[in-house]
Amino acid sequence: MNTSITFTTGPIIIPALELPSREIGSVLEFHGIVREKEGDSLLPGLFYEAHEPMARKLLARHFTELAAQHPIDSICFIHRLGQVPTGEASLYLRVLSSHRAEGLAFLSEAVIRLKQDVPIWKMVEAPAPW
Repeated sequence: MNTSITFTTGPIIIPALELPSREIGSVLEFHGIVREKEGDSLLPGLFYEAHEPMARKLLARHFTELAAQHPIDSICFIHRLGQVPTGEASLYLRVLSSHRAEGLAFLSEAVIRLKQDVPIWKMVEAPAPW
């Protein structure tokens, strides 16, 4: 499995699609967009922080475990850090697989695991400087 994990402080730039083989039958993309409202409150955006070394380690482990259950060929993960305005993407995932069912299962479980224990935090406002 080819795995790409990227953190960026700028807008997410989606890499060009390159199919590694003719066995790829499914290309799935997920864009996590910052919503305008959280409950009844309007948001100007969200601020994201991460412990990058640990986040990379946990993501790689999760992706390896998930690929054993739901075989895929490739995962491209990009997460934005810092201030992300409403309407812009904070998360992008691209999953390449031979079959759609495997790719969909992998993608869904990957997002669930990301939110469970990967050290990436979102806040309504940027933390105060020290």
